This record gives sequence, structure tokens and C-alpha cells, in this order.
Amino acid sequence: IEKIPLQQRNLVKEITLDMAGNMGLIAKKCFANATRVTDRFHIQKLATEALQEIRIKYRWEVIDQENDAIEKAKKSKVNFESKILSNGDTLKQLLARSRYFLYKTKSKWTQNQTERA
Repeated sequence: IEKIPLQQRNLVKEITLDMAGNMGLIAKKCFANATRVTDRFHIQKLATEALQEIRIKYRWEVIDQENDAIEKAKKSKVNFESKILSNGDTLKQLLARSRYFLYKTKSKWTQNQTERA
């Protein structure tokens, strides 16, 4: 990069980077006037992973709540029945089955995915 004259490098207006820290430092040093933009793939990947973590966290919370409710029902000698949502899923099923529609555009959702949403 340093073989490119500084005058030419200063003409660069925008640079696309991945999220590696050293990449940002190199871009800042070599293309001082350029706006640095993180590429869409890495941003989308981070957002998808964060969404997945949240979905799994809530699913485990629901599983724990259901297990507690089952235990209470056993102690009370009552049959446990999970609450069925309007789309026919239990909350646990909803959180398990919602994985794929979260990453699709609304126009590509199936009827079941639309109901889950």
C-alpha cells in the first residue's frame, strides 16, 4: 500500500473493512482522508448471533418455568398443560420454531411463520 503515492491515497474517499482491529489501524494510517465502513457481512453476522443468543436465552427461561410448573403440578397431583398460543404453539415451541423466520424478509415468511411473528 505504501508503494502508492500519498497524494493518490489521499484521494480515496471510502474504504470497506472487516472487523479486524489491525485493519482499521492500517486503513487510518494509509488512507487518512477516507471514511472507514465496516462491511455488511460482519455487521449482519454480529446482529444474527446476538439475536440467536437472545432467542436461546428466552427459550431456556421458558423451559425452566415450564419445568417448575410441571413440578408444582406433580406435587398438587394435577395434570400439567402448557398454555397453547393462538397459532397452536406453546411458548417453548414458538421460541424453538422462530429461528428461521427471524432471518428472512417478511415477504418470504410462510403462513406459519407469519402467525409466529
